[in-house]
Amino acid sequence: MSPDRRRRIGILGGTFDPPHVGHLALARSARDAMQLDEVRLTPTGHSWQKSEAGASAQQRLDMVRLALRDVSPSEGLTVDDREVVRGGQTYTIDTLAALRNELGPDVMLVLIVGSDQLRNLATWRHWQGLFDLAHVAATQRELVALDDLPPEVEAEVARRGRDALPDLPAGSIVFFRMPAVAVSATGLRAQLAAGERPDALSPPAVLDYIQSHRLYRRSPRN
Repeated sequence: MSPDRRRRIGILGGTFDPPHVGHLALARSARDAMQLDEVRLTPTGHSWQKSEAGASAQQRLDMVRLALRDVSPSEGLTVDDREVVRGGQTYTIDTLAALRNELGPDVMLVLIVGSDQLRNLATWRHWQGLFDLAHVAATQRELVALDDLPPEVEAEVARRGRDALPDLPAGSIVFFRMPAVAVSATGLRAQLAAGERPDALSPPAVLDYIQSHRLYRRSPRN
């Protein structure tokens, strides 16, 4: 990294229940599209917007670590455990505030979201305050379109949308592309519940962990 270049940190949150190849593809696509120096995969402790996960917070954190076990450090994909360690309800605004406090005012923070999360952004706690702390980078995932957004979100896109990340710590919305990856956590849990081992959809170490801990044996959760 050039000494004159602002450090760029991506934050990819989610339940990771379980982590799969789509999560890794999303992290890599965001990293490449925006020249991020690091992408931190950040499992939620207890998401206030979702029902209880199929695996515990600690198990999901363990699986994210296993998903990255064979990924070269040079790829810049890391695990951030703060939401699991913190406990209680998980709010992205708190995570970004903590990161900003730790990393200082000059580092660029980039919150990576899928189109489903972008559509729901106005329901997040203190959602407009996110832009004081980070940029938001969105991509289309599965069949959730990026057009016809809710009015509140559309207004922020009109105000903050950029073709590329500006050399600023926070404040913009940008869009990037990722390859289509035919996997979802819901579908993966259904296959696991049926006793299948979908080796193409999740790293082998994660599937071994799921098998050894007998996870997702019941009916999958939505």
